[in-house]
Amino acid sequence: MNKNFRLIILPAIITLLTVRVATAQNAFKRDLSIAEMIDKISADSLKAYVVRLTEFKTRHSLSSQTSDKEGIGAAARWVKNKFEQFSLKSDGRMTADIDYFEVEPDGGRIDRKINLMNVVATLKGVDEKDKQLIVIGAHLDSRVADIMDSASYAPGANDDLSGVAAVLELARVMSSAKFPATIMFVAFTGEEQGLYGSRHLAEKIKALESEGKYRLIAMLNNDMIGNTVSSQTKLKDNINVRVFSESVPAVESDAEKRKRILSGSDYDGISRQLARYIKEVGERYVDQINVKLIFRRDRFLRGGDHTPFNRLGFAAVRFCEMNENYFHQHEYVRKENGIQYGDLPEFIDFEYARKITAVNCAVTANLALAPPRPENVKIDVKQLSNTTKITWDEPEGIKPAGYYVLMRETYMPFWEKKIFTESKAIELPYSKDNYLFAVQSVDGEGHESLPVFPDPDF
Repeated sequence: MNKNFRLIILPAIITLLTVRVATAQNAFKRDLSIAEMIDKISADSLKAYVVRLTEFKTRHSLSSQTSDKEGIGAAARWVKNKFEQFSLKSDGRMTADIDYFEVEPDGGRIDRKINLMNVVATLKGVDEKDKQLIVIGAHLDSRVADIMDSASYAPGANDDLSGVAAVLELARVMSSAKFPATIMFVAFTGEEQGLYGSRHLAEKIKALESEGKYRLIAMLNNDMIGNTVSSQTKLKDNINVRVFSESVPAVESDAEKRKRILSGSDYDGISRQLARYIKEVGERYVDQINVKLIFRRDRFLRGGDHTPFNRLGFAAVRFCEMNENYFHQHEYVRKENGIQYGDLPEFIDFEYARKITAVNCAVTANLALAPPRPENVKIDVKQLSNTTKITWDEPEGIKPAGYYVLMRETYMPFWEKKIFTESKAIELPYSKDNYLFAVQSVDGEGHESLPVFPDPDF
């Protein structure tokens, strides 16, 4: 058995940091630079972005692109200008652009040939060898009850200016930081018409990956993160946030399906690993927030801008408020039977949105600072044994200081133990019949990569 390991029981995460949080049962430390970024996130800034963007009357994807006062075009240009303002603190590492693309009529929600757009700010990583890419997105377009009504007042304050505000605020506070990996901050359009903007970007990144320019490791979709009071049931929740993640990948080859069935990894797809990482790191850094992992791709029979990324095999999840209010979602602004309908800024809890934005910040910064995940992770199944041997290769790029081997019992949703080792192999006195395992890289300051579930080594 490999003796070169240390056992860590979650959530007692060991990192070389300076801000301490402790209870009678566990203690962990926070990276001061990440904590300082989180402290800069402002509920007032989030509110200012939302209020200003609702002044464009509608941001329907089929609305005006030429007006300076209203419509999707004016809103997109305003977002680009904000990105450009924030980029002044980046020493030239952050650039902003509007990526236009053509969409043909689809016989449904696109009734004519039109140009749509994504507003993208790219914060280039400082390590040329690091090809890792993280995308943080939300959709800029809005709608009312009639999906084809591109003229009526459609403020879309929560759906999804709450997410766009988070993306803007993250670009503001993170623009001056230096990360080895690259971060993209994106405001999509065409979401309400059929996820056109996110599909365009996912396909574009897939092409860039094939050229060896990037390796997308995580896509964080923020769609409706500001409401705390539910319609009908009148529940109020400002402490929990849902993170939706697929388990079985949307795209899976016959060989991958066979491997998944044999290894019992139905709950260990890359998006589910990302979701678990969000819970661990997000709750490590952000107080008074609980990350609720919803083990499904999205809400019942629904989807979002992470969906096209899932369909291309990327790790992608959706952040969403715990309670939705359907009086304020996809409705015309009006008062009826004493109820105010419409997606107005007055119904957003900006402190709640701040906390969810902070979770995004913690996760993105920790990932962007971490070494790449280990390669060729294998679990030895050449012979029957009550011990488990796992091997892996060092990743290209930044060399890890070591690795964490993660463990949990087969019925548990979250990782229960972390075992640190500096070697690239470990043999543990735990049966692979009763436990599930994964391996992640870690640097000298405690920033972890995403976990990698091992393939059977026959």
